[in-house]
Amino acid sequence: MAKRRKPVDRKALEAAALRYLSQRGASRAQLARVLRRRVDRDARRREEEPPPEADEWIEEVLGKMEGWGYLDDAKFAVDKAKAMRRRGASRRKIQAKLAEKGIDRELADEALGEEDRDAERAAADKLVKRRRFGRDPERRQKELAALARAGFSYDVAKAALDSPPE
Repeated sequence: MAKRRKPVDRKALEAAALRYLSQRGASRAQLARVLRRRVDRDARRREEEPPPEADEWIEEVLGKMEGWGYLDDAKFAVDKAKAMRRRGASRRKIQAKLAEKGIDRELADEALGEEDRDAERAAADKLVKRRRFGRDPERRQKELAALARAGFSYDVAKAALDSPPE
């Protein structure tokens, strides 16, 4: 006999949010999407409509997580930006990723701070090194295109490819 699950309620959403946030950082919008999917999936399993108060539950859980300090968009944006920078992501790519995660443009700009051209160049150098670009002159155009797709300007990409490989 199949195990009958209790319907999703406020308490179940809170437990799901705590589990999710214990495994990874998230923005408010990202956690809201996760909780909404959980409510919708439960309703589909039961072949019912989602409870009308589900949106209130989600907002309440989000407020609780923020109150407890587990959910902070500003900290999430700074941490995500730093991690992406370490891997060689461009400013544009970081802004796009943060927007995808539900971080607004102003908060993303604050997270990136007043980075200068040197920081962008250093990120491009990291990407060039990690992807082992610049070793084959016949592949230069493809490598420039890859750096452009990664969000680097032509000048920065060219300078990163022109520097000697380490």
